[in-house]
Amino acid sequence: MYKKIIVAVDIGHGDLGRALLGKAVQLLDKGGEVRLLHVLEEIPAYVAAEMPSDLKGRREAEARMELKSLAQSVDAKAEFEVRTGAASGQILQCAEDNEADLIMIASHRPGLSDYFIGSTAARVVRHAQTSVLISR
Repeated sequence: MYKKIIVAVDIGHGDLGRALLGKAVQLLDKGGEVRLLHVLEEIPAYVAAEMPSDLKGRREAEARMELKSLAQSVDAKAEFEVRTGAASGQILQCAEDNEADLIMIASHRPGLSDYFIGSTAARVVRHAQTSVLISR
């Protein structure tokens, strides 16, 4: 069905990521590729000044280890990457960079402003140039 699928993973919610990856593998064409993506939010400078200097590197290394473990857990071509910035923007940019034909994202418990889907998922849906599958 799909040749290139971007799976946005929040490593803080590992079970959701694992379930989403399982669905992605089922939707993948033979010879297709899944790209796992985790986005690290920028830490504001006034907060970063009070944090250990190696925090960003440790966060990125932890995310890479989690994504690598996820990628190795499936019987499909699965790449992974970690980006920094606003989650929705980086997910959309990754999809464009990799010419993806599907973006998959889990929706967490939303607040009142985004009752049906989470705010990141809502922004991705509104601005995506490709199909988006949201999983709960």
